Amino acid sequence: MNVSSSPIPASGPVLKAEAVVKRFGANAVLHGVDLALGLGESTCIIGPSGSGKTTLLRCMALLEAPSDGRILMAGAIVAQANPSSDVSAAAKKVRPEIGMVFQQFNLWPHMTVLQNVIEAPMRVRGVSRDEAVATAESLLDKVGLASKRDSYPARLSGGQQQRVAIARALAMQPKILLFDEPTSALDPELRREVLQVMRTLALEGMTMLVVTHEMGFARRVASRVVFMDEGVIVEQGVPSQFFDNPTTERARRFLTHFED
Repeated sequence: MNVSSSPIPASGPVLKAEAVVKRFGANAVLHGVDLALGLGESTCIIGPSGSGKTTLLRCMALLEAPSDGRILMAGAIVAQANPSSDVSAAAKKVRPEIGMVFQQFNLWPHMTVLQNVIEAPMRVRGVSRDEAVATAESLLDKVGLASKRDSYPARLSGGQQQRVAIARALAMQPKILLFDEPTSALDPELRREVLQVMRTLALEGMTMLVVTHEMGFARRVASRVVFMDEGVIVEQGVPSQFFDNPTTERARRFLTHFED
């Protein structure tokens, strides 16, 4: 697909949270979080339920506005509290560059698999139907679902639906792909097929930010593991360091729940 997009520097963060605070009423969920994602990096955010993982992801996906602090993409401010018109315009420009895969697959039930994948590129990117279809067919083959192009979501397993959701996100040719616990709604036997697609994307150099409870995936695939608790980043590091020799007592206690 020939699309124009904002340039992403070869060095420096692709997407960055700076001192991000998020409040819902009187409840503060994030407390001044800093997180920078490098080009081609696969970052996994782990931590207990209620630690702020998904809220941080949604802020970085521009689905929630920070109560304080800011989000930058390729060095430009794209989200902050009470954004200026320039920031709002910057957010609108880069939003198509940020792909999102949700816990629930959010496929349009009245559309076929192919229609689900081609809709956004045609409407948002303005590509021709022929080009959108060619890209969709290639992506469906990539996720192992070429034979399901004319099926409706209700006829697919949960794992198949999530793989369609990944193909739909990729069809927009995002610069970064964000995943919010993409296997949490799946039966154990269906998780592997989704995780394998994600592993392939990581190996191909897709910049990814993944909120997950899949410790094996985080250990084997992530470039970096970020551990959150109570709205802050407690610890982060390469997987071998984090899983084998965590530096904080809180991380050590968390990891004991996943020991064999």
